[in-house]
Amino acid sequence: MKPKPFFFAVMAAILVLTCQRSYAQSGRKDSSVSTNKNVIRYNFTGALLFGFDKYIVLGYERVLSPKRSFSVNIGSAALPKLISIVTDSFETRKQGERKGYNVSIDYRFYLAKENKFAAPHGVYIGPYYSYNHFENEQLWERIKPGGGNNITTNSDLNIHTFGFELGYQFILGKHFALDLVMVGPGIGFYNYKASFAGNTSLSAENKEQLYDALEQILEQKIPGMNYVFNDKKIDADGTLKTRDVGYRFIVHIGYAF
Repeated sequence: MKPKPFFFAVMAAILVLTCQRSYAQSGRKDSSVSTNKNVIRYNFTGALLFGFDKYIVLGYERVLSPKRSFSVNIGSAALPKLISIVTDSFETRKQGERKGYNVSIDYRFYLAKENKFAAPHGVYIGPYYSYNHFENEQLWERIKPGGGNNITTNSDLNIHTFGFELGYQFILGKHFALDLVMVGPGIGFYNYKASFAGNTSLSAENKEQLYDALEQILEQKIPGMNYVFNDKKIDADGTLKTRDVGYRFIVHIGYAF
């Protein structure tokens, strides 16, 4: 079973409380000026959810002032391997090509009244934009005798999300950075397109079964998609466009310098 966003939120809260207590006990002096103006980071949460082999997103944060910074993140992303889906006429047989990418940017305001350290250390808020693109190829085997050839589906999913985030970044020691984007509500724009290969004579019933199965793939592999597609269906042309609530929760690990 994949970890749930609630689990990550609880773990983030524990990390924040633990590290804050550690700093309080250490008696570290306040600092309004940071010698670290840059942070390079790795998106650990995305890799944990989607797979370390296919999700490699790196980021760079640049401090603009003691209370402001800008960051950009980019890298490869793909849906995880499918477990198993069976319909009345088809079942998953072989996973084809999986690929995609992620790009995101944010502008951070480090809260002066809440932080005793200068950016990039402390509580921050700010707007963000995230874009995810996924391409997925799946081979389906017919399980009814005399039903015809196997089917290959090809799908593209594009997600644009605009939102506002709240987070906390620790600079542990001189250089180790632990960045927790804990709350990131937003609005997501979802554009999905599916097509078939291997058979041009699919019945309307077969198409509907495969469309339902493709929705199950998205709901199985992307956290929160069961809510996005709750009352929506892929149309007869294999397209689904919708707008719904989006969110962002990320744990970055990085190096500050």
